[in-house]
Amino acid sequence: MVGFQQTDIGLIPKEWEVKQLNELTMLMTNGFVGTAKTHYSNNDNAVLYIQGYNVIENGFNYHGIKRVTREFHNKHKKSNLKTNDLLTVQTGEVGLTTIVPSALEGSNCHALIISRFKPNICASFYSYFLNSESGQTLLKTIETGTTMKHINVGDMKYINVPLPPLKEQEAIAEVLSDTDALITKLEQRIAKKRLIKQGAMQTLLTPQDDWEVKKLGDFLEYEQPTKYLVADTKYNDNYDTPVLTAGKTFILGRTNEKTGIYNNLPVIIFDDFTTASKFVEFPFKVKSSAMKILKPKNKYVNMRLVFEIMQRIDFPLGGHKRHWIGEFQHLEIQVPDENEQTCIATILSDMDSEIDILEKKLSKTKELKQGLMQQLLTGKIRLA
Repeated sequence: MVGFQQTDIGLIPKEWEVKQLNELTMLMTNGFVGTAKTHYSNNDNAVLYIQGYNVIENGFNYHGIKRVTREFHNKHKKSNLKTNDLLTVQTGEVGLTTIVPSALEGSNCHALIISRFKPNICASFYSYFLNSESGQTLLKTIETGTTMKHINVGDMKYINVPLPPLKEQEAIAEVLSDTDALITKLEQRIAKKRLIKQGAMQTLLTPQDDWEVKKLGDFLEYEQPTKYLVADTKYNDNYDTPVLTAGKTFILGRTNEKTGIYNNLPVIIFDDFTTASKFVEFPFKVKSSAMKILKPKNKYVNMRLVFEIMQRIDFPLGGHKRHWIGEFQHLEIQVPDENEQTCIATILSDMDSEIDILEKKLSKTKELKQGLMQQLLTGKIRLA
């Protein structure tokens, strides 16, 4: 390819170099590798203690963050963090990498590889590179262990990485950082919309004096999923038909099977063991027989409203047993008249549509970021 050179890490622009990672750093070391549990503290002078589970791709999860005593911190100075240090998870979700922000300056850390770059190197560029497909492939070559993966700082020092000119490093990092900011903004908007919907549900679905008491079984009948079970579980995102579960995963994958597709919509899929449920408006197949497909008993049933009411039911689970036939269908609910049902369902459905649009935009933005990373971090798109 014109303008490119073949190297140990593949094709890169002729203007780029290949260096061992330790050639670009002033320091590469392990965070504290023992146990610090006896040194946890909530005192005013305690120090934030960053662990592997706090690290996400190019960011931090601050939930459950610990603190350690000042004495422990001072004793383990090699684990002290500075702004722009690069942290790589050493055990477990190995290879996840991020940059220490100024807010975490002076923290301590555990089971993380600390890379402190030279002044003429853009640390953020290497955070994006190590999190990219190419970077993760490199890190996998130095993984050890079977059930619990691990990487050693001594091995990581000698992996070969690309070295673009500094201005190009900074330009690439800026573009990817801007994309991350857009992703974060979309995630925040989605979270806000969900909170608004929860508030609306609390108001709209609170029973009024004139609401009628009915049983769920008055609105819904069930069908066993046997006819719609997927035969081949080798899923592919390019296939047409989603394979569903009523659990959190919801869409397990996609199949190209052409028969046994459920399309009498909308329906509710109901996990008979956990009572989790999902509202479905598109053709599908299922993976497990441990669910019921809940259908309207007649054309007047507002499935959206019944589903939303089901989400508010606090059902005490007990034992590993099926619940719909024996218990759940007999639960009493309160419902308004048909006109009010329609109005409530429309409002909640519109809210779901707004969330769905944002979630699709988020998914596309994440795909765009992955494409940008592949092109920018290999020099196929040049910014300087």
